[in-house]
Amino acid sequence: MSWVFLVIAGLLEAGWAIGLKYTHGFTKLVPSVLTILGIIASMYLLALAARTLPIGTAYAVWVGIGTFGTIVLGMTFLGEPVNAGRVFFLILLMVSIIGLKLTAH
Repeated sequence: MSWVFLVIAGLLEAGWAIGLKYTHGFTKLVPSVLTILGIIASMYLLALAARTLPIGTAYAVWVGIGTFGTIVLGMTFLGEPVNAGRVFFLILLMVSIIGLKLTAH
């Protein structure tokens, strides 16, 4: 169950990271509230996952999923650049996340 919590926490991290753009410096109420709730939920699920997973692995996977998701969402919806280099390093990031999962005991 810890891995499920961790994956959801990582997805929420990507969501709140994108949400930061829409808060306009926390001056927009609804995006700000949703972003803050996303941060709280993401951290709570990370804390639950870290009860049984090594903290280094849990944190790295959480950040990795959040980074991967934020970049993909930025390229898909925010017009951020898509090029071979970015795609290569996204694949490398995903390989690293999977490797950490496979080697965690």
